[in-house]
Amino acid sequence: MKILLVTQYFYPENFKSNDIALELTKRGHQVTVLTGLPNYPEGKIYENYGFFKKTKENYQGVNVIRTWLVPRGKGGGIRLFLNYFSWAFFASFRALILAFQKKFDIVLVHEPSPITQGFPAIIVKKIQRIPLHFWVLDLWPESLTSAGGINNKYVLSLFTKMVKYIYNNSDKILMSSKGFKESILAKGNYINKLIYFPNWAEDSILKGNADYPVPNLPEGFKIIFAGNIGAAQDVDSIIRTALILKDKIDIHFVFIGDGRSKGKLEDFVLKNDLNKTVHFLGRFPIDAMKTFFNQADVLLVSLKDEIIFNLTVPAKLQAYLCTKKPILGMLNGEGAAIINEAKCGLSVNAGDSIGLSKIILEMYDMSTEERINLGNNGLNFYEDNFTLEKCIDNLEFILKK
Repeated sequence: MKILLVTQYFYPENFKSNDIALELTKRGHQVTVLTGLPNYPEGKIYENYGFFKKTKENYQGVNVIRTWLVPRGKGGGIRLFLNYFSWAFFASFRALILAFQKKFDIVLVHEPSPITQGFPAIIVKKIQRIPLHFWVLDLWPESLTSAGGINNKYVLSLFTKMVKYIYNNSDKILMSSKGFKESILAKGNYINKLIYFPNWAEDSILKGNADYPVPNLPEGFKIIFAGNIGAAQDVDSIIRTALILKDKIDIHFVFIGDGRSKGKLEDFVLKNDLNKTVHFLGRFPIDAMKTFFNQADVLLVSLKDEIIFNLTVPAKLQAYLCTKKPILGMLNGEGAAIINEAKCGLSVNAGDSIGLSKIILEMYDMSTEERINLGNNGLNFYEDNFTLEKCIDNLEFILKK
């Protein structure tokens, strides 16, 4: 098949769009990616890329076309608005040209925020009269309220109309979480379009380099939180838990990653003398994760108590499952349901710092054998549901069908 993958984010940014393009190319399909100038998460355009530099390239057999955008900067509301709509605007013009230059069999949209990524895809679909499959990884307009704090009814109404327009023009709507179903159906009769298509864990975590050079972790019981350190992850509640357990100097909270909340948390740690038990190591490439996870005693996943997050399965949960480490969760809904179904760890409600402190102590008091059993349960659940190979097999079947 000749596949057009439309996504604002692509290599060297780290998103599932990379796996989709590379894996489908390996299977003999011709993949073209319409994407933006890489600037996530730092908010600055990556070195060696620019408005007139590397706007076209071949990445491991994938034809990559990059269009202009306003970089996201520090991620403030106005800057994100400009980032989202500037890319949709310029990508739509490029899609118009592309639709007359090259024939495709199908258009696939990879949609973490924003929803506006659907507009360039619709242009190609309408001109070439080909199917459009839209992979929903983030619900809109709910994300505007939960993550952006936007409650203006006129703004939400405008985005709801955008969502309906994109869903109406999609031949299939792929859901990364079963919890998305109710929200999507509330916007229209799309029941015959819906397909459950979950995230997967990167192979580099399961099969990666276990000897990647990383900083030495502290001695003791190590709880690792990996990924974005932001408001959505409710890291404030994690730090409150660390404060509750301050006197348990053998229990360490290790944060690997970066995000908008990191600076504020570092100030809190300093003011409350938590330096001995809370550690911020910064960002590392995905190849380093296996080394970190091997040294962990338990992995931590959390989300805020918001409707959209209760419906979402955080991508890091799939990554955690393949590590053979027990998982602690402070979240509601689909994520907590998977932890319970897989019997791979313990969870409490979102925002429950006291409850989290209790299950940390419960995990701390478990025998090594009990923790190993939980980790093995997670790996078994991962192999049954979330391997890259099985997910791409499923995607290929969906696209061919």
